[in-house]
Amino acid sequence: MSWNIFETVEFVLDFLDLFFGNPSSGSLSYDDKFRRTKKTRKTKYLVEKISSVFIIIALILLFIVFKDPLPAENYVQTLIVASLIGVAVSMIFFFILHTLEFYHFKNIFQWLFFSCSAILFCISVVLCIYFESGLF
Repeated sequence: MSWNIFETVEFVLDFLDLFFGNPSSGSLSYDDKFRRTKKTRKTKYLVEKISSVFIIIALILLFIVFKDPLPAENYVQTLIVASLIGVAVSMIFFFILHTLEFYHFKNIFQWLFFSCSAILFCISVVLCIYFESGLF
C-alpha cells in the first residue's frame, strides 16, 4: 500500500478548511468539487496520449529519413550534430512549458516518458528537415 504524505496533508487541510474555513474565502461546494474531479478524470491520461503521439510521429519521421541510405560523407558527425540540435530545441520547448506552468507531472515515469518522447520527436524533426528538405 503506497501513499503520498503530501496528498494526506492536503486531505487533512481540505477537511479542516471545510469545517473551520471562512465561507467568504471561496471554499468549494460539493458541486464544485464534483466538477473538479470530473475534469481530472477527463484529462487523466492526457500526458500519456501526448507522449504516444510524439513517439508515433517521431517513428514515422525516422522511417522517412532512414528508408534510404544516408550519404557516405560524415554521416556519423551529421547524426551527432542533428541530435544535439534536437536536444537543444527540446530544452527550449521544456523551458517554455515550465514558464507557462504546464511542465508538472504526477510521477517520475510520466515525466520520463514525456521528456524522452519530446526529445525523440525534436531530433526526428531536425533529421527530417536536414536530410529530406535539401536545404543543406
